[in-house]
Amino acid sequence: MSAQTTASEGEDRHGSIAKLTLGAIGIVFGDIGTSPLYAFRETFVGPHPLALDPLHVYGVISLIFWSMTLVVTIQYVSIMMRADNRGQGGSLALLALISRSTERARFGKIVVVLGVFATALFYGDSMITPAISVLSAVEGLTVVNPDLHGFVIPIALTLLVGLFIIQSRGTAKVGAMFGPVMLIYFTTIAVLGLSQVVQHPEVILAMLNPWNAVQFFIADGRIAFLALGSVVLAVTGAEALYADMGHFGPRPLRISWFWFVMPALLLNYCGQAAMILNLDADGAAAAIQSPFFVLAPEFLRLPLVFLATAATFIASQAVISGAFSVTHQAIQLGFIPRLSTVHTSAREANQIYIPVVNWALMIAVIILVLTFRNSSNLASAYGIAVTGAMLIDTALLSVLFFSVWKWKPWVSIPMLAVFFIVDGSYFAANITKVPDGGWFPLVVGLFAFTLLTTWARGRYLMRQRMQEAAMPMEIFVKSAANSATRVPGTAIFMSSSAAGVPHALLHNMKHNKVLHERVVILTVLIKEVPWVDTAERCKVIDLSEGFFRIVLKYGFMQETDIPRALGELHHVCGPEFDMMTTSFFLSRQTLIAADRPGMAIWREKLFSWMLRNSATAMEFFRLPTNRVVELGSQVEI
Repeated sequence: MSAQTTASEGEDRHGSIAKLTLGAIGIVFGDIGTSPLYAFRETFVGPHPLALDPLHVYGVISLIFWSMTLVVTIQYVSIMMRADNRGQGGSLALLALISRSTERARFGKIVVVLGVFATALFYGDSMITPAISVLSAVEGLTVVNPDLHGFVIPIALTLLVGLFIIQSRGTAKVGAMFGPVMLIYFTTIAVLGLSQVVQHPEVILAMLNPWNAVQFFIADGRIAFLALGSVVLAVTGAEALYADMGHFGPRPLRISWFWFVMPALLLNYCGQAAMILNLDADGAAAAIQSPFFVLAPEFLRLPLVFLATAATFIASQAVISGAFSVTHQAIQLGFIPRLSTVHTSAREANQIYIPVVNWALMIAVIILVLTFRNSSNLASAYGIAVTGAMLIDTALLSVLFFSVWKWKPWVSIPMLAVFFIVDGSYFAANITKVPDGGWFPLVVGLFAFTLLTTWARGRYLMRQRMQEAAMPMEIFVKSAANSATRVPGTAIFMSSSAAGVPHALLHNMKHNKVLHERVVILTVLIKEVPWVDTAERCKVIDLSEGFFRIVLKYGFMQETDIPRALGELHHVCGPEFDMMTTSFFLSRQTLIAADRPGMAIWREKLFSWMLRNSATAMEFFRLPTNRVVELGSQVEI
C-alpha cells in the first residue's frame, strides 16, 4: 500500500483535503512552528554569542532558510515521505521497511542498531520539547512586565503538570481546537514578521542569497560553525512530518508546509532580523533577549504570550502522543515489554495512553525545568537529540536508496553527500554543547537504547531456550489424545512460537491430567508492516483429535484484541468460540541465570526485572479476566 493510497483512504475517512490540511497544521507542525520563540535568539545570545551586525544577522537568516530548504523541504518533505511502510512513517516504520530487504545482508544488524538508537533519542526529544517550548512561551511574561520573572517557572510547571494529567482523558475533544488555534498562531507570527519586512524588504533577498551564509563562514569560520548548533533549532520537528505521515497522508502535509507553515515561519524570522537591524546598539541588545515578543506592539504582547503558550501546549501534546505511538510500535515489534495501554477513543485506534510513559515523561520534564531554569539553557540540550536522529535517518535513507529503491549511484551519491554534510555538520556543532546540557539527551538515549536492546536480546534468547526443550506437537497429540480424560469446553494455550507444545499445556497435563474437548494453540505474530488486512489475519491448522493451531497476524500499528479475532472465526475449527466456556492458559516465565553464553549477568538481571514488571498477556491481549489461568515455568538464559 503506497502513501498515496493511504492518503486517499484518509480523505474518505476524515473528509476533504482542506480538513486534513487543517488537522496537519494543528497536530504535526507545532514543534517546528514554535521554534521562532527561541531559535533566532539562541544564535546570538547562546553559548557562543554573535555580534548584532548585518554580516552576522544576514548570515544567520540565510542559514535558517537554506537549512529549512535542504533538511525539511528536500530531505523530509520531498524524499523521506516517499519512504512509507504501507502509508506509515517514522524511524521504526522505516526500520521495519528496510529490515525486510536487508535481514540477510551483512549490514542488517547495523541497520537495526541505528533504527533502535534513533528511537531511543526520540525519548530525549520527547522530554526536552515540552520543557523548552512552554518555558520559552511563558518567559514572554517578562517582556510584558520584568517583575513577573519569578512567576515563570511556577506557571510553566503548573501548565506542564496539567498537560500530563489530562492525557488519561484522551485528546479527542481538545484536539478539535488544535487546527484553528495553530492557524491563528501561524497567521499572527506571519503578520508580525511582515510588519517589519515591509520596512526592510532587502532582508528577504539577504535570506534567499546563500552568499551571505558563505560570507559568514569566511569572515568568522569557527563561530559560524558553532552557530549551526543554534540554527538547527529552526528545523526541530522536521522528523515529526515523516513520523505523522500515516495520520494525514503526504499530500496534506506538503500543502500545509509549502503554502502556509514555511512562508509564515520565514516571514517571522525575517521580521526578527529586520527589527534587530533597525534598532540602535542598546535597543538591539535588549530586543535580542526575546525578539519574538518584541516584534509585537506593547498592547499585543500579553495576548501574544497567551497565544504562544497555547501553541507550545499543542506542540507538547503532539510530542507526548508521539511518544505513546512510538512505544506502542516498539512493543509490537519486540523492543519493549508489554505495558498497560488505555485506548482513549472508541473510534480512533491511534489514540492511546500509556501511564508508565506519561508519568516518566512528566517527572523528567519537571526535573529539566527545575535544573536548567530557562529556555536558553535548555537549548543546549535540545539540538543533539534532534541532529542525532536526523543523521541516523540519513544513514537509513542511504540503505533505502541502494537496497530497497535500487536508485542509480549517480543520483543517490551526490544527494546523500549533501545530506550527510548538512546533518553531520549540525550534529558536530551540537557535540560541542555536551558539557552545557547536551549530555542529557545522550544519557536518556543510551539508557533507552540499553533497555530496548536488552529486551530484544533477552526475548530472543528466552524463545530460543524454550524451543530447544519443546516437544513436537504431532507426538504430543498422539500420546495425549488417548491417555487423558477429555472435559467439555475449549482451552486456548497462548504460545509465542508457531511450533512445538506450549509449556502451559505440558504443565496443565502434568498437574490436572485432563484435556478439553477442543484444544487450541494460539500464536500472535506481529508483522513488519503497519496493518494486516482482516482477510489475511488468521491461519488455522487442524492437528486432529480436537487439537488446532491458530496463528493471528497483526501489523505493528494494530491493537491485538484476541476475543474479537476469535469471534470473527465462523465454524473454521468447530463451533464458534463462546468466551463463557473458553479458558485461556498462559505461561509466566521465571528466569534463571545460567553459565551458557547469552548476555552479561547485569543485562540478564535487567531483563528479568523488565519481564517481572511487564503487563500480563491477559491485559495486553484483552482476555476476559475470569477465564484466564496462569501457569509458571522456569527458563535458563
